[in-house]
Amino acid sequence: MSALAQRQAAFLGAILDEAAPLPAGWKASQGRGFAIYRNNYRSALIEALRSTFERTERLVGEAAFRQAAAHHCIAHPPSSWTLDLAGAGFPETCAELFANDPDVAELAALEWAMHTVFVVRDAQALGVAEFGTACAGFGEADWEGLRLSLVPGVSVLEASFDLVRLWSSLASEEGEADLAALESAHCAIVWREGERPVFVLRPAWEGAALLAFQRGATFAEVCAGLVDTLGEDAAIAEAGAMLARWVGEGLVEQLA
Repeated sequence: MSALAQRQAAFLGAILDEAAPLPAGWKASQGRGFAIYRNNYRSALIEALRSTFERTERLVGEAAFRQAAAHHCIAHPPSSWTLDLAGAGFPETCAELFANDPDVAELAALEWAMHTVFVVRDAQALGVAEFGTACAGFGEADWEGLRLSLVPGVSVLEASFDLVRLWSSLASEEGEADLAALESAHCAIVWREGERPVFVLRPAWEGAALLAFQRGATFAEVCAGLVDTLGEDAAIAEAGAMLARWVGEGLVEQLA
């Protein structure tokens, strides 16, 4: 490692870790100035987190959020060149720090998914008419072997609270959290509709089916999973409706 690279590494290490020694040859006055620089650096990271997790901050309060954000910046310093990715891992930090309030981590995970899906590549979803045309000549074997290519950035998050109500209630700074636990396991499905990140709340089994398609499963394999979860009669009724719903919502980019 060159002398310049060594000095750069020492400088970065001292920014990220207060216990790390200052670069060789620095005086006390330089150390005091560096402490100010370190504080400004962390403040920029915290502001980036506040911008990304606005609703999470409103849920827990400004003071608690700043403490969590500072902890995250110190324990998990960003490795990307862009502040847009400073929030990577913050939902997991919230799960750790707000262990008695699981709604915080769920909301943070939703905000992070909504943030990251905004910058995925553009894609044209398969329309209902196009899907019908593509499947018009399908026989039983074709349906069983059907695979779907989903639009970029689709994610499925666990949800034990009504995230739709919670999200809406925290839309403004004056909003109060409308927190309601769900009676059964659900998930939030996140994707981008045009230029707008969106999400819906669905039963957990639907999220599992979507993830199975995302991993390359066939329609037959997805239906088998539904039978195991819902029973044969319910699976038969739900499978077709689920597929039509995804196409109508713009979740399918093409048949794979």
